[in-house]
Amino acid sequence: MADTMASGLQCEEGEAISLSERNLMRSLWVYLSSGLLFVLPLLADVASASDNTKDSDRLRDCGSVLRRILDESYSIPQDLLDRTDCVVVFPSVLRASHISGGSYGRGAMSCRQGDDFKGPWGAPAMMALEGGSFGWQIGGKSTDLVLLVMNECGARSVLKSKVKLGAGVSVAAGAVGRDSSAGSAATLRAEILSYSRTRGVFAGVSLQGSTIRPDNRDNRRVYGRTIPAMDIALSGSFAVPPAAGELISTLDSRTPRHRA
Repeated sequence: MADTMASGLQCEEGEAISLSERNLMRSLWVYLSSGLLFVLPLLADVASASDNTKDSDRLRDCGSVLRRILDESYSIPQDLLDRTDCVVVFPSVLRASHISGGSYGRGAMSCRQGDDFKGPWGAPAMMALEGGSFGWQIGGKSTDLVLLVMNECGARSVLKSKVKLGAGVSVAAGAVGRDSSAGSAATLRAEILSYSRTRGVFAGVSLQGSTIRPDNRDNRRVYGRTIPAMDIALSGSFAVPPAAGELISTLDSRTPRHRA
């Protein structure tokens, strides 16, 4: 009988220990869940702040790239610059693959405001460039690109949706030098003229086959809500983000008036 009582006590103790372990595990799970609920929003805020910083850095890079290019003695002809409706800058476009030679870049596009693009330069829309092969033949791992959008049709096509250069909108390597007289007839007819600077070498470059589109996610972060790129670039209703100050001031100082 004593053995039976001892066995019963051991069972009760085992059940008590098992119950205690389950309670402990349950408490730990509650604490961990509460901790995650507290930490995850913080991590999301950190990620969002990092993305916002990248957007601001990209806008600043656009301004510094354009200023350096226009400071070159052998640069974009002034008459072409004065005739352009919009300018797109892609700093440090990266080669996506050594095999395919494709490319990937993020940048910004600013347009002259007002009727017939006669006004000052406006707030930039964030843009994305993908595909195509250019500039890598001289050994560059990245290249800066500048695109001149020469008419309203080209501007609206690029701002509306993803478009393939050379198909949805005509593109040609831009003339370089003091004036555009050396440019070909195709260059003078193109809706977009494109330029690159790779390892200090600046030249017109063909972007045939590349695609360009509004970067809606980046635009939402920069302006705080979902806004069509067309509205940002052409409506004149949005303030220039502080990070884009150099980009817009460079355009305003180097080509303040549109010349048809």
